[in-house]
Amino acid sequence: MNTRLDRGFTLLEVLVALVIVGTALGAGLRAIGSLAQNSAGLRASMMATWSAENRLVQIRLGREFPDVGKRSYACGQGDLPLICYEEVLVSPNPQLRRVEVSVVDAANPERRILKLVQLVLRPR
Repeated sequence: MNTRLDRGFTLLEVLVALVIVGTALGAGLRAIGSLAQNSAGLRASMMATWSAENRLVQIRLGREFPDVGKRSYACGQGDLPLICYEEVLVSPNPQLRRVEVSVVDAANPERRILKLVQLVLRPR
């Protein structure tokens, strides 16, 4: 009697295993790419928040009562070039001014990253 002992995997088994491993690796790479993109967005949002808060704190600490109008200025943080747009509006209460600071990416000015609003009390 001649018995043959087969050892190893068939070609079909190897191909199925490769498809499973390839699918898992593809999903992993897609997840890593998404994390990297989210990290850049969070960093830009954090830097934009710092830029806008810097101006609003400057107004508060300087006890300014800004004139009504609009202005823009560079407000980059670190290596991220940003542009801040400040708009001062009158409020129904003459003792208050509404200050809006919007921050955009200098490379893509149509994309507003953040907008902060603060009411400023007229100094006595």
